[in-house]
Amino acid sequence: MATIEPIKITGLAEFNRNLRKLDSDLPKILRLAHNEAAQLIVDYAQPRVPRKSGRAAGTIKARSTRTETRIQGGSKRASYYPWLDYGGRVGRKRSIKRPFIKEGRYLYPALSANYDKFADLLTEKLIDVAREAGVEVDHG
Repeated sequence: MATIEPIKITGLAEFNRNLRKLDSDLPKILRLAHNEAAQLIVDYAQPRVPRKSGRAAGTIKARSTRTETRIQGGSKRASYYPWLDYGGRVGRKRSIKRPFIKEGRYLYPALSANYDKFADLLTEKLIDVAREAGVEVDHG
């Protein structure tokens, strides 16, 4: 699998600060925009996670901030999720083995498969936030 380059948006932190100056509720909308873009990856990855109870797949969620898009997998109730995604050894005397895959099986492949759609959707959502704030947007 090819290395996934992070999407860096120049001036996003400054944009966030300026939104706060316009209206204190606008930065919250920025976080929601990141979550909407992340949901594309979540929706792609969730059905690919093996299911017995569905608990592990249910832990894949968008957990973005105002300046970063984040996706989380695993929780206290499904602490085995990293093992499902990446592999390794678990259990008594580490007797249960799953082949280790550095890139993972679910989240990173989901991002890789949808990278262009994700970048386009994130751009669209950030432009929507700017327009909602009353900022004139010109992108090429």
